[in-house]
Amino acid sequence: MVSRIPSLNWLRVFEAAARTQSFARAGAQLNMSAAAVSQQVKALEGHLGAALFERRAHSVVLTETGRAYLPGVQQSLLMLETTTAGLFGAGGEQIVYVRSILLFAQGVLAPALGGFMAAHPGIDLRLSTGNDVADFQGSVADMQIVFGNPALFGGQADDLMGERLYPVAHPDLAAGITRPEDLLRHRLIDVSAHRAGWLRLFEALRLSPAAGQFLFVDNTVMAAALAAEGVGLALARAPASDMLMARHGLVRCLPGVEAPGLERYHLVCEERARLRRPARQFRSWLLDHLGAGPGQAPSRSRK
Repeated sequence: MVSRIPSLNWLRVFEAAARTQSFARAGAQLNMSAAAVSQQVKALEGHLGAALFERRAHSVVLTETGRAYLPGVQQSLLMLETTTAGLFGAGGEQIVYVRSILLFAQGVLAPALGGFMAAHPGIDLRLSTGNDVADFQGSVADMQIVFGNPALFGGQADDLMGERLYPVAHPDLAAGITRPEDLLRHRLIDVSAHRAGWLRLFEALRLSPAAGQFLFVDNTVMAAALAAEGVGLALARAPASDMLMARHGLVRCLPGVEAPGLERYHLVCEERARLRRPARQFRSWLLDHLGAGPGQAPSRSRK
């Protein structure tokens, strides 16, 4: 088992040597001698227990292991440099890091972020997305927009909104669905990561799911794509999925038939009182945009 790498400089030297294919050129870029570059690369190889370069007369070539290792090293160094410049460089206090559930980012944030950026031109928003709890644990962000129990993510949480479930399909399939029992004649695409799905809807319709044929995927984006190809019926998760369903040309089956979801979206941060100014501004904007801002009744979790 490889332990933590003792020196970050080993990685910088490895990346420069891999990029230039020469210990001498790497040394010139890093203000080191070729011998010092060679020594640090050898130390890294010894630590990893694998050769990263094939040494030739006037150059070095990455081994198969080295080629596999390089992209991760480059990405990590770039992320470190970007984060350092963002937080400690000029204007760093105006950067806000937000991580969001993918469906919320696509369906709620994307249509509205232009307004936020126009109102706050000095804020540099860095938005990343995830799909399940594991994607958010250990994430470095000012705030996270999560779905489900906010206690799993720690910190303090603002309640943002819930969801409504209803069946959608390609128009050709939807045209043949005139009563709830017709749903069971089609493959039912469900999202395994959600507590509420087709079974929740069937409970509301008092239908038995025993005769249903299910296809499970891990996110609503994939469910919508499959439904658009006529593979089966999907569940809209309004309002976050409204734009997604429209883009795929999916239409509602059985107007008026729907069920409330079991989980809600939350904005989570470690401690509101310690949020940097741009993060506070983003939080206020989002709560106002969703009707939970100043002048609205606060949720139980909002302080």
